[in-house]
Amino acid sequence: MQIAIVRGTVVSSHKLPGMTGVKLLLVQFVDEQGQLLPRYEVAADRVGAGADEWVLVSRRAVAPYPEESDLRPIDATVVGIIDTVSVNNDLLYSKREEPRYRLM
Repeated sequence: MQIAIVRGTVVSSHKLPGMTGVKLLLVQFVDEQGQLLPRYEVAADRVGAGADEWVLVSRRAVAPYPEESDLRPIDATVVGIIDTVSVNNDLLYSKREEPRYRLM
């Protein structure tokens, strides 16, 4: 899993039928120092994340199988909304405090 910040939403009116109802978010990855990386990805949102929230993104999404209709062709999925991140016993991020990241 990787840490990212929700930057926005992605809307697609034409997509595979299995993707109907899947909320898509544009996320930007964060390094271990809390700095924004110049890497973005579109991720399916299963947890209801919103703009500027720190999230956990998993790329271990399940490939679609024809016999299982609930599995979709997703490369990355938001699997959690982060409350705090600590590195070496120092608080890197807290949802209750101002973010410490810098734009690159």
